[in-house]
Amino acid sequence: MTTPNRYIARPHWYTSASPDPIKATGRPLRWGVVATGNIARTMSTDLALLEDAVLQAVSSRSRHNAADFAARFGFARHYYDDGGQHDDGGTVGSASAGNMPGYQQLVADPEVDVVYIATPHAQHHAVAKAALEAGKHVLCEKALTINAREAAELIGLARERGLFLMEAVWARFVPGMQRAFEIADSGEIGDVQWVQADLGFVAPLDRAARIWDPTAGGGALLDLSVYPLLWAWGTLGAPASVTAAGTLTDWGVDSQNAITLEYSSGAHAQLISSLTALGPRSAVVAGSEGFIRTSGSINNPTSLAVHVGSRTARVENFEFPGRGYTYQLREVTRCIQQGLTESPTMPLDDSLAIMALFDGIRGQLGITYPADRMSAG
Repeated sequence: MTTPNRYIARPHWYTSASPDPIKATGRPLRWGVVATGNIARTMSTDLALLEDAVLQAVSSRSRHNAADFAARFGFARHYYDDGGQHDDGGTVGSASAGNMPGYQQLVADPEVDVVYIATPHAQHHAVAKAALEAGKHVLCEKALTINAREAAELIGLARERGLFLMEAVWARFVPGMQRAFEIADSGEIGDVQWVQADLGFVAPLDRAARIWDPTAGGGALLDLSVYPLLWAWGTLGAPASVTAAGTLTDWGVDSQNAITLEYSSGAHAQLISSLTALGPRSAVVAGSEGFIRTSGSINNPTSLAVHVGSRTARVENFEFPGRGYTYQLREVTRCIQQGLTESPTMPLDDSLAIMALFDGIRGQLGITYPADRMSAG
């Protein structure tokens, strides 16, 4: 038996003497949030828990949504697409912004240090590029961009400017995920031979909805598949080959996909993502001497059952503050405070490699987005 490599680095909090992600690790950082949808609300709730986070600004296309979001979560300032702004005193900001989109006004705000981007996928490149060009650090929701070409451009820009950039794959940082990687890495279950993981829910079929809209980068792949893939990437690493099958809507995005990864060791991974079925949302990592099975959704397991040989399974349970996004936010905060330009746990090379893998899967499935043609031009 050989011990596997550690394919995803442990985050700093995991080995820290003070692992509480809420506790301050340095100077306060002033955050700007672009977009006001569900994930922005969840992230802002957890961001407010951090002792060294300042909720500075939020932007939205809608003045009402921006104002409502700022009031609800306590942001000092809000911006919106007609060029207006309101700040902490409730006064109307300068009209000199003209008709600049709200996000452009936000990234120009000198009191914002780091920008969190929660727009649909197809907008990530433009917003992140504007933020980096304005000298802001960036945390951008997954998928980082629509394709690897756009990702490479952002990564090159961040490195050129010496700014922090990270794809917001929060699941890499949560306790249950990191513990599963640690168990697999320890050799306790032997050599990992196969991985199975699924994630799905039923999304009402509506072409106008973001999750189905090809102009927004809709479909199961970019929205869901990063999480099943994470279980394979964290326990087996990057695959030698990828085979994908899927079901496409009439307008060309995937409602479901099945991905098979093959490894030079002989190991395999089978991954399912679906917008048409509610599955168990579970992961199994099977080795030559035992296996790990998750409970709770695979992107933030609440417990792991570790089966070794014929022994009774050992169950490990996990608790976390907020919704669990605090661990990712702590990593971003600590890295920026310490002058790092990328996270060792979510390195930019991983984001680029996974984006290229998704490009290949889309090629097999026959999925193209309008943004592919624009970025190619």
